[in-house]
Amino acid sequence: MWTGGVRVILPDEEGRILMVKQCHEGKDIWMAPGGGIEEHEDAAQAAVREVMEETGLEISVKRLLWHVEEVSEERGQRFVNFFLGEVTGGTLGLGSDPEFDEAGQVLREVRFLTKKELLSLEHLYPEYLRTELWEALEPVHYPNEVFRLRK
Repeated sequence: MWTGGVRVILPDEEGRILMVKQCHEGKDIWMAPGGGIEEHEDAAQAAVREVMEETGLEISVKRLLWHVEEVSEERGQRFVNFFLGEVTGGTLGLGSDPEFDEAGQVLREVRFLTKKELLSLEHLYPEYLRTELWEALEPVHYPNEVFRLRK
């Protein structure tokens, strides 16, 4: 079980946000592309890898938006770093998760969504993307780089 994960918020030039639809426990859930941090990679490297695997896009990581921690009986202690990214290349398409065989894939769809479309989704993870995402995209709220790697 992973303890650290990443999600990447990728706006396009029209202000739409790249989202992936995954099926978990029989329910389709929209979320930003991302996944677990693998051994010997930092969170920013995981973000680049996960977006490529799920969407076919090459990205650069711009800044950290949120560091979300969870402590629960059923899942233990874990965290997810949400980054703002920028598309630098590649071709958009539905990728796959190398952890699952073809029959077990959870990815169902990938596309850019408008704010109106995102707000109308029945299942969105995490739910606070409905309310906090748009403000977080404004650089005035994060004037300094909060993500640091210790050398």
